[in-house]
Amino acid sequence: MKKTSADVLPGLSEGGAPGDHPLLAVDNLHVEFQTRAGVVRAVNGVSYTVGPGETLAVLGESGSGKSVTAQAIMGILDMPPAVIPKGEIRFKGTNLLKLSEEARTQVRGQRIAMIFQDALSALNPVFTVGWQISEMFRVHRGMSKADGLKKAIELMDRVRIPAARQRVHDYPHQFSGGMRQRIMIAMSIALDPEVLIADEPTTALDVTVQAQIMELLAELQRESRMGLILITHDLGVVADVADKIAVMYAGRIVENAPVHDIYKGPAHPYTKGLLESIPRVDLKGHELYAIKGLPPNLLDLPTGCAFHPRCPYRQDNCVTDAPPLHEVSGTRNSACHYWREVLDGEHQ
Repeated sequence: MKKTSADVLPGLSEGGAPGDHPLLAVDNLHVEFQTRAGVVRAVNGVSYTVGPGETLAVLGESGSGKSVTAQAIMGILDMPPAVIPKGEIRFKGTNLLKLSEEARTQVRGQRIAMIFQDALSALNPVFTVGWQISEMFRVHRGMSKADGLKKAIELMDRVRIPAARQRVHDYPHQFSGGMRQRIMIAMSIALDPEVLIADEPTTALDVTVQAQIMELLAELQRESRMGLILITHDLGVVADVADKIAVMYAGRIVENAPVHDIYKGPAHPYTKGLLESIPRVDLKGHELYAIKGLPPNLLDLPTGCAFHPRCPYRQDNCVTDAPPLHEVSGTRNSACHYWREVLDGEHQ
């Protein structure tokens, strides 16, 4: 049978035996923004991999580089002002940064898709949700309007939007926040991507709806074995769905490990602070912990370890020497000089 663009896309090699390459590999990625005030180093040497059926949670505060890394993977950064001076983004062994824009456009949406943070802003207010979902099939599959609308209804049913056949003609503002997020998920999985990036998919949703959205993503992943990158600032959201976690701070990964290792005991002070800031039912009435200080200005990063101005484990060498991300066990890496003390819970 003749392969379609969904099978082999221009510039994308399908050679090699299964398992020769990770599904997606980000390797030493750097992203900078040229501004009037100077160079903003938003991503500084980020590396991670995602395999089929695997969920990677990328955590960190706003400005840590999580979303910029995702936008670089998708190829949707405005260049300029964005520049990628070094690094690779490999999909099944092919460096996406070397592809032509035409080939990259074919990969985007069909092989790698993204759920954006604010569904109301991402959806077009002047078109019905059915028109917007079916556009994926009209543009990429050459379907008629009628066939595309049928597929849109099927997808709305798949993401459990009630009365999909009637609501397919509604506009985004006629849906609740949780239902709009389901519509975004329907659009992102329309072409059965192999990698799905979910950028803060539960932001501004109540706890019950958050759980429903995460359960839906996990169910869709089980059905298709797609790799999932879940971007969030909330460790509580990823506990039950992630396989491994990468914690970012000031454009770098400061710790990565399997999810259970992170929750059992973090090996970086920033990860420890994020965990301690999660509300707990057994601490009712206690003041919620907050990491002191503010994230650094990416135009003027601190010397040494970027976290040292906020770190309770800080020593003199933290101010002068930036710790590399190094292996602290067979499955865990940490960018901290005093990771042993962090694991033991002993302040300097």
